[in-house]
Amino acid sequence: MCVLYGQNEEGLVGELIAFCTSTQKAHLTAETLNSFEHEFLSKRLSRAQHRAFKDSGHAGARDIVSIQELIEVEEEEETLLNSYSTPSKGSRKRDITTPETPLTKRKVSTRSPHQLLSPSSFSPSATPSQKYNLRNNRGEVVTSFGSAQGVSWSGRGGAGIISLKVLGCPESLTGSYKSMFQKLPDIREVLTCKIEELGSELKEHYKIEAFTPVLVPAQEPVTLLGQIGCDSNGKLNNKSVILEGDREHSSGAQVPVDLSELKEYSLFPGQVVVMEGINTTGRKLVATKLYEGVPLPFYQPTEEDGDFEQNMVLVACGPYTTSDSITYEPLLDLITVINHDRPDVCILFGPFLDAKHEQVENCLLTSPFEDVFKQCLRTIIEGTRSSGSLLVFVPSLRDVQHEPVYPQPPFSYFDLPPEDRKRVHFVSDPCTLSVNGVVFGLTSTDLLFHMGAEEISSSSRTPDRFSRILKHILTQRSYYPLYPPQEDMAIDYENFYSYAQLPVTPDVFVVPSELRYFVKDVLGCVCVNPGRLTKGQVGGTYGRLYIRRQTTEDGEGRRSPCVTAQVVRI
Repeated sequence: MCVLYGQNEEGLVGELIAFCTSTQKAHLTAETLNSFEHEFLSKRLSRAQHRAFKDSGHAGARDIVSIQELIEVEEEEETLLNSYSTPSKGSRKRDITTPETPLTKRKVSTRSPHQLLSPSSFSPSATPSQKYNLRNNRGEVVTSFGSAQGVSWSGRGGAGIISLKVLGCPESLTGSYKSMFQKLPDIREVLTCKIEELGSELKEHYKIEAFTPVLVPAQEPVTLLGQIGCDSNGKLNNKSVILEGDREHSSGAQVPVDLSELKEYSLFPGQVVVMEGINTTGRKLVATKLYEGVPLPFYQPTEEDGDFEQNMVLVACGPYTTSDSITYEPLLDLITVINHDRPDVCILFGPFLDAKHEQVENCLLTSPFEDVFKQCLRTIIEGTRSSGSLLVFVPSLRDVQHEPVYPQPPFSYFDLPPEDRKRVHFVSDPCTLSVNGVVFGLTSTDLLFHMGAEEISSSSRTPDRFSRILKHILTQRSYYPLYPPQEDMAIDYENFYSYAQLPVTPDVFVVPSELRYFVKDVLGCVCVNPGRLTKGQVGGTYGRLYIRRQTTEDGEGRRSPCVTAQVVRI
């Protein structure tokens, strides 16, 4: 009965109990089961088929893809059954093929992306977005970096030799892990290790003799090591700053900090700092100097990292459909761009099925989230096959079908066709990726928004909040240095220590955000916020870059491998 009527065991048993109760049948017999089947299950199935038939009168043309898929499945099942049976004369069906077009089990898809994606199969209201279709600024370049004038944005697709390598610290995250088992002492251990490691680097860089415990009174200036915190549960401000000392020198003790003597500072909760000041009573530190953090060195390419050819990289971040529609029109437009420009590498950030979408939040989709996500992924992979571009998929905490824990493991997609396995790559969030020796730092988490809401600063120069936050990320050597994190961030700190640290300073750092798009050079690292592909009901932006490893002569300083970059409207 479960197989025949598409029910699971628990649901069927519940309905059977309800049927027996309503019909006052105390014992389960064969006659009771027959009555249950004919009086309840059969009638419900016929009603469902009738409704589906009525609905198909308006949506039949759009569901042609689903019918085609059913035909393909039936053919594969028939082929499988025939392989187990004994062949006999006259029993074979006549093949509906010609010698010029032999039937193969799997064919290279010649369908367009619009045919591959069938929104009506998983949403009852798959109507296109009017605002998105009425936009008049398609392809407009909104910001540029480097010498972008006269550049022809076209890659070589699969023609070039591309070497992709994920860098770890010491290794990269490749699969799922058990979360929600961490204890407070374990979190404390991770934070303490971070303070001690960065403190050791700063001590060596600035030639500091020794650190002083935070609670020891001193009439002369002292140098303290610790982590910035807030003295309450509210937002950090210049009157609520505390310095939590390290375990080795201060046993984790805390001291309030007076910032009135500091002319310039930029602080956020969780930041590891070295401060100089006067602590006359041992109860408050009057800070007079703040040591700047030191970034990691850049990656040194090897012979395995490929040639010095110029490569085009396209970066885009979800959501890939507007908030008032689930038809994925922006995604289909992006696939058209990829097929036209043929970038060497496409880096696509989630969410692919956004947990914040209205139809997802209200449970209006008729298919499981996993099935919709797979259809979306299949559309991208098969729709860009002709371009030959390498695809890199980065998950997001807003991907409703994926594990909402940070660091986030790569997507699991086992239906990848053999012809696409070399060009499709699934990585974790965050991830450090080498493209022919040019290192990309990738994260789909909105770092700029999270840290911007918590940072306090004072500067006499022209304030540039984005540059300050990006500088913090590079000098703190972590993809998420904020502590405590945002409320919607579920961080597993044991794996955070293993997989969310920067192994090197990236050449290009891609940080998609809800905040305004930009391309900036920060400490020699080109930082790109490509924006999101959609902004509510309207179209958003994506980024494109030309990268080329630069040869350096003796005595010549490092040159950025990012030749030029642009942010473009979809």
